[in-house]
Amino acid sequence: MSRITPEGRVETDPTPGIVREQAIAVEGLWAGMARTAPGMTSGWHHHGGYETSIYVVSGRLRMESGPGGAAVVEAVAGDFVHVPAGAIHRESNPSGAESYIVVVRAGQGVPTVNVDGPA
Repeated sequence: MSRITPEGRVETDPTPGIVREQAIAVEGLWAGMARTAPGMTSGWHHHGGYETSIYVVSGRLRMESGPGGAAVVEAVAGDFVHVPAGAIHRESNPSGAESYIVVVRAGQGVPTVNVDGPA
């Protein structure tokens, strides 16, 4: 077993608009936190072969996906969001405070792939 403190997390997998901090990366599992500034919208990206589970700790999360980004999921503190493997999406924070999410990914390959736009 090991304990990862906030100081032990490493910024990784940059996507414009999101700061990701990796806590655990082992074969088949990635876990960490991400923060998005108030009013910020991230770049389009996907998580390859990883299924992603997101828990909203604070703030708000808006996820756009699908053709032209028309599919929208909105979540608030206490909500979970599932992002299927390979789903191209972007996230935004429509609130006036920084949002914090806990992210856990199960799968293989590169955990984040930035792309030019939605499917």
